[in-house]
Amino acid sequence: MIITDTHTHLYSEAFDEDRHDMIQRAINLNVSRFFIPAIDSTYTDSMLQLEADFPENVFLMMGLHPTHVKDNYKDELHHVEMMLSKRRFYAVGEIGIDLYWDKSTLPIQIEAFKYQIKLAKKYQLPIVIHCREAFDEIFEVLEEEKSENLYGIFHCFTGNLEQAKKAISYNMKLGIGGVATFKNGGIDQFLSQIDLHHIVLETDAPYLSPKPFRGKRNESSYIVKVLEKLSEIYDVSEEKIADITTHNSKDIFKI
Repeated sequence: MIITDTHTHLYSEAFDEDRHDMIQRAINLNVSRFFIPAIDSTYTDSMLQLEADFPENVFLMMGLHPTHVKDNYKDELHHVEMMLSKRRFYAVGEIGIDLYWDKSTLPIQIEAFKYQIKLAKKYQLPIVIHCREAFDEIFEVLEEEKSENLYGIFHCFTGNLEQAKKAISYNMKLGIGGVATFKNGGIDQFLSQIDLHHIVLETDAPYLSPKPFRGKRNESSYIVKVLEKLSEIYDVSEEKIADITTHNSKDIFKI
């Protein structure tokens, strides 16, 4: 059984004390594929080091996170484009719109999102979308940019059934993580109505720990709790969930 964590910030400072042990714990539980989203240029060296330390397991994305779209965003976008031109990445991400922390940056968040979508098309890469309190805004951009070669993952999907179907209509898989295990998370109520072929697994470590670790630091090994929950929701074996979602991740990332 191979389990794929399609979204984990393994370079986070939260893991500075035990990073290698934490990654090995996940590998010991068959979590052997880790896809690493970017935040901004300050993390690039850490991401490259992570890949060098675990070349068989770690696969990097490149992008500018919407909460880090600041006054210097054009410099950051230049860094993204430069890195994409220099070497292989497996997605442009995480990118999108976040209106939870700062609504005032919406215009430049939209600009950065569109710019990075165009980079993804140029380099024939998937996008990995961050959406917080911004479904309408995200869908507006996707409607404008939609094409056969635009596809990817709607990371940490927390919407309703209608929004799930809309995301899928734009060639997006749904990234399902710890929220599926929350008592009031909501998505567990309709997820069985979404075909498993539209689903990938993720942790978003060190954030959004699943039950029974909610409120504590998340790590990639905890994805097995998400796997258990989806096995319960879909009434199929954990092995089948792992197999289908890993296959889906290969469809997206081409590895």
